[in-house]
Amino acid sequence: MKDPEMLSFIQGLPKTELHLHIEGSFEPELMFKIAKRNNIEIKYANVDEIKQAYSFNNLQEFLDIYYAGASVLLTEQDFYDLTWAYLTKVHEQNVKHVEIFFDPQTHTDRNVPFEFVLNGIYNALEDGQKQLGISFRLIMSFLRHLDEASAFKTLEQALPHKDKIVAVGLDSSEVGNPPSKFQRVFEKALNEGFLTVAHAGEEGPSEYIWEALDLLKVTRIDHGNRCLDDADLVKRLVDQQTPLTLCPLSNLELKVIQDLKEYALPTMMEHNLLVTINSDDPAYFGGYMNENFWGITKALNLSKVQIAELAKNGFKASWLSEQEKQEFLEQIDLYLKNN
Repeated sequence: MKDPEMLSFIQGLPKTELHLHIEGSFEPELMFKIAKRNNIEIKYANVDEIKQAYSFNNLQEFLDIYYAGASVLLTEQDFYDLTWAYLTKVHEQNVKHVEIFFDPQTHTDRNVPFEFVLNGIYNALEDGQKQLGISFRLIMSFLRHLDEASAFKTLEQALPHKDKIVAVGLDSSEVGNPPSKFQRVFEKALNEGFLTVAHAGEEGPSEYIWEALDLLKVTRIDHGNRCLDDADLVKRLVDQQTPLTLCPLSNLELKVIQDLKEYALPTMMEHNLLVTINSDDPAYFGGYMNENFWGITKALNLSKVQIAELAKNGFKASWLSEQEKQEFLEQIDLYLKNN
């Protein structure tokens, strides 16, 4: 099959994104614009210098520039603009539904009010649904490199906004910060009616995935690559059809894998794991949804049937209603039949 044909197929395929950090969609041009608007001095003289800084060798180096970039976000309008830029981008890529993370501690620790962060993001998501037809769910993530007390404080700030936030998650530096560190916070979140998810098995061991399942009671695992190290864990994930939100270009950029040709996705699919494709932090990792689909398609020689299956998995793993899921699955089947 020729490249243009597959690129066109990927472009037209209905997709959902379940693993996206809104702060990680901060493109250099917008960062520079907002920094100027807020009269914030950043150490980059122009957009090109920011782009050059988007280069790193591991998760921690990435997080350093990620948090530096987020420091220019101060107002509700800033968070609206950040989110709207993401939505317009994925709308062009035929993304129909998003379930995105935001990291309030990144901002409240800088004395940005929690409501500025939440309202800016949420208002953009509402406008995206009305104007672009992109439905959404919002996930509040705790930063695992911070302590339990900070997470509890953040959860308390979220409680008045349960109409806007459907789930809590766990992200940031994984190694040395196991899910068990936040067991009590997640118990309270569950008691308050939030769904739970957690980053586990990206750079950390498979044991972290067990902890996320058993202690945090997560409904899906973000990343989860290391599950293949443990046959019993794979069996459990398959039996329960616990989704894994994989992020190929992110894993490549952060040196979790050295080459997409080595990516374990085919093995995961052969095991019948419920794997989904996502972009993670697309401004930093070289691509949004279509670029991730294209990267694995080219590297792993995936067929249209396999690509369609991955797109269907995204909807199956989402928190859409069963009726909405079925409608999208039928759309993908029809699209595959006609293309």
